Amino acid sequence: MLTRETPVFIDGPVGQLEALYQEAADAPGAVLICHPNPVQGGTMLNKVVSTLQRTARDAGLITLRFNYRGVGASEGSHDMSSGEVDDAQAAAAWLREKHPDLSLTLLGFSFGGFVAAALGGRLEAEGAALKQLFMIAPAVMRLGDSHAIPQHCPLTVIQPDADEVIEPRVVYDWSAELPRPHELLKVAECGHFFHGKLTDLKDLVLPRLSN
Repeated sequence: MLTRETPVFIDGPVGQLEALYQEAADAPGAVLICHPNPVQGGTMLNKVVSTLQRTARDAGLITLRFNYRGVGASEGSHDMSSGEVDDAQAAAAWLREKHPDLSLTLLGFSFGGFVAAALGGRLEAEGAALKQLFMIAPAVMRLGDSHAIPQHCPLTVIQPDADEVIEPRVVYDWSAELPRPHELLKVAECGHFFHGKLTDLKDLVLPRLSN
């Protein structure tokens, strides 16, 4: 029988972070999911984030999704830069402390794609090994010298071909110039929020999470 997500609060850098945590018996790993732009209404309950959580659950993985500072019941106010990466780092530390022997995979949607990638770079710089990184319709324009991405874990970038929020060409050009190996998956006739395409998203992510 599937368990349900449990509401938890995590000590963040500027106060408590609201989160949803789901255990899994004999899980091979854990997943942290980062949500989209909080200024534009993004929360951990976003339907793409919810789809990613259910996909990871169906892969038998432990999951944690959380609200950045200033979102929902999370304390603090929006930073829209390193602050949200700090929040994600606190969430990752909480998850890794509970499951020190399990691999960690990062998933991020939109602004959360930037957060997950920047967090992955930080964790790798600290010597932590990541299992995988998934960037979904990612805000790659926010990445730069101050936000390095990880270099050693498998990276999958999934980009809707008709994205009305993140210009697809920006992601494609970023991918073409990225020197590290990665996989770029284009979703045809699909907008930013995967309206009518959430099953397609799950079908792309699930087999890769299950590897």
